[in-house]
Amino acid sequence: MSIQDRLAELGVTLPDAPAPAANYVPFVVTGHHVHVSGQISQGPEGLITGKLGADLDVEAGAGAARACAISLLAQLRRACDGDLDRLVRVVKLVGFVNSTPDFTDQPKVINGASDFLVAALGEAGRHARSAVSAASLPFGVAVEIEAIFEIR
Repeated sequence: MSIQDRLAELGVTLPDAPAPAANYVPFVVTGHHVHVSGQISQGPEGLITGKLGADLDVEAGAGAARACAISLLAQLRRACDGDLDRLVRVVKLVGFVNSTPDFTDQPKVINGASDFLVAALGEAGRHARSAVSAASLPFGVAVEIEAIFEIR
């Protein structure tokens, strides 16, 4: 089954890849790797903002992380000229969680992205990962995630 078919089964339609918000490129392809710049939490209704431990709970944060993963796949699709089936595996995610100093559930928040990628990609979605706190993130978003993918 193609990745696009699996996404459809999950009820997910990838958006167009978001444009960069500053002076950087959205991804770099080097050899068999695609390095995708940090994707901020946004959905069809706009930016997903807030601070975990103050404005948002873990479930809302995980939803924001899932939205980041969807944007990561949109960027990957663009990097692969529309062919997501060139994906070999997700290599690594680095997740940043906009959170209060006493919030310690960053891994549970970033699970929203990790769980989605495994559901959408199967074993190819399993990856190494970091989940860290940030005092603030661009535009006040709840989560930002960057990724490295291996492609054919």
